[in-house]
Amino acid sequence: MSKGRILIVEDDLDGADILDAYLNREGFQTRQAADGHQALELYRRWRPDLVLLDVMLPGLSGNEVLAAIRQHASTAVIMVTAVADQPRLINSLLYGADDYVVKPYHPGEVVARVHAVLRRMLRPVSGAAQQAVLRHGALTLDPDAALATVDKDGHPQALTLTRTELNLLALMMAAPTRMFSRAELLAHSQPESDAMERVVDAHLHNLRRKLEQAGIREVVVTVRGLGYRFRNPS
Repeated sequence: MSKGRILIVEDDLDGADILDAYLNREGFQTRQAADGHQALELYRRWRPDLVLLDVMLPGLSGNEVLAAIRQHASTAVIMVTAVADQPRLINSLLYGADDYVVKPYHPGEVVARVHAVLRRMLRPVSGAAQQAVLRHGALTLDPDAALATVDKDGHPQALTLTRTELNLLALMMAAPTRMFSRAELLAHSQPESDAMERVVDAHLHNLRRKLEQAGIREVVVTVRGLGYRFRNPS
């Protein structure tokens, strides 16, 4: 029985074949794309559960592919980046990547990261005692449904949030006004990741932008030098 569909987007064909073999051995179905245009075509036709996406690609870049995916879906995406590509990595996180792997890597590390991210996607959104529905002003978050909505004249409009963004929002909404350090937020939202603490800044930047686009402003507050807290909408 398949554990899920993984789309490998990598122009290094030998590297892609190795990842393919490791993932197949773990019970995943896989497809490969060697450039950004082929990746989006395959993504739309095959609808994978997770995308392993190299940052540097011919045609469309990895970040452009990620941005296109995030326009319509919250599919799990793990970026694959070289050590020297830190600026591109930060851009990837701003576009909504769920995690990242740095080259050179052992294929087993990538497989472990795939398992961890998929477990995170399947796990109920956490942060609320007994999974109670959270409400602040026009904003509602239902942890059991993994759904955040904003009320517009009596009509709830769903927000397209990644699992990491949902976890961060749930944690802060469940304890409004409490200050959380970056380390606490990272441990809560990505418990099996070894990502840098500053990654939280990118995820919260994304979350803040999506909330503001929906009319919910100034609820994610930066506590300079310490972390973040949630402030009830007025």
